[in-house]
Amino acid sequence: MQIKEEKHDDVTVITLKGKMMGGPETLAVHEKVKELAENKDSKVVIDLSKVKWMNSSGLGILIGCMTTLKNAGGELKLAAVTEKVQSLFMITKLVTIFDTEDDVEIAIKNFQ
Repeated sequence: MQIKEEKHDDVTVITLKGKMMGGPETLAVHEKVKELAENKDSKVVIDLSKVKWMNSSGLGILIGCMTTLKNAGGELKLAAVTEKVQSLFMITKLVTIFDTEDDVEIAIKNFQ
């Protein structure tokens, strides 16, 4: 799992690459979001366009990220969710929980 962070004005975009299957790499995503929340970077987009698959551990990390940001007065948006991951969101009904956008640019604009 690779994690890349970019700032777009007051929105932080975290781009993930690989599989979210638990383990230290996946936990690093939540640690990054906790760090952002502590620094008052409360608008976060997670770009999932390069995530090939995730399991329940990966879903749990995303839920943890959303909770961390909400508790800090922030908001999480997911962008460019792949078809496989989107189907997982549909099966688990998490599609009703997460704010998802087709691409990163739309997600960033929707914070304005």
